[in-house]
Amino acid sequence: MNRSSLAADRWIRWTTTTSVALLAGIAAVVSYRHMHQLALRHGESDLGATLVPLAVDGMIVASSMSILLASRYGRRGGMLPWTLLIVSSLASLGANVAVADPTTIARVIAAWPSFALIGAYEMLMGQIRQSCIMSRSVGPEDTVHAHDPIAVPSGSGSTTNAANPTQDLHRAAWQWALANRRSDGGLPSGSVIAEHFARSSRWGRWVKRAGLANELD
Repeated sequence: MNRSSLAADRWIRWTTTTSVALLAGIAAVVSYRHMHQLALRHGESDLGATLVPLAVDGMIVASSMSILLASRYGRRGGMLPWTLLIVSSLASLGANVAVADPTTIARVIAAWPSFALIGAYEMLMGQIRQSCIMSRSVGPEDTVHAHDPIAVPSGSGSTTNAANPTQDLHRAAWQWALANRRSDGGLPSGSVIAEHFARSSRWGRWVKRAGLANELD
C-alpha cells in the first residue's frame, strides 16, 4: 500500500472517529437521559438509574472490543460477544423508544441518537477490523523494497545477490507455477500460487508478474 493510500485511510479513520465522538456526546445527553428516566419510572433508585445506562452502553463497548481483538487474530469473535452486542444495542434502542410519546415520529426522534451512535461506532470498529485483516494479509514478504534483489536487476538483466533466501523462495514459487499449469496450458493464478506457499494473494500475483517479466529466471 503506497503512502497516499495510507494517508487517505488515516484521514477516513480520523473523520469517522470524530463523528463517533460527536455522536457519543449527543447520545450522552439524549439517550442517557431517556434510559435514566425509564429506570426511575420502573422503581429504580437514583443510583441504580444512574448506573443502568452505563451498564448498557458499557456492554456495547466491551463486546465490540472483544470482536475487534478476535479480528486481530483472524477469528470472528464467537457467538457470545456478538449476542451481547446485539442484545445491548436493542436494549439501548428499546429504552429510548419506551419513554417517547406513543407516536411514530416521537419514537423515531427518541431512538435516533442511540441508533446513530451504535451505527457509527460499529462502522468505526469495522474499519479497524478491516485494517487488522489487511495488516495480516500484507506482511513484510509482500513488500518489494529497493534493496530486494528481484526488484533491482543488474545491467545484464540478471538479478544480484542470488543467495538471498527471499529470492530463492520467489524463484521456487515461479518454477512451481511453470510445472503446474492448468489443463488449458495457462499458468495458475496468483491466489493458487500463494495458497501453495502459504502466502498472501498479493504475494502470489507479484511472483506471477515477476516470472512473466523474466525477472525470476
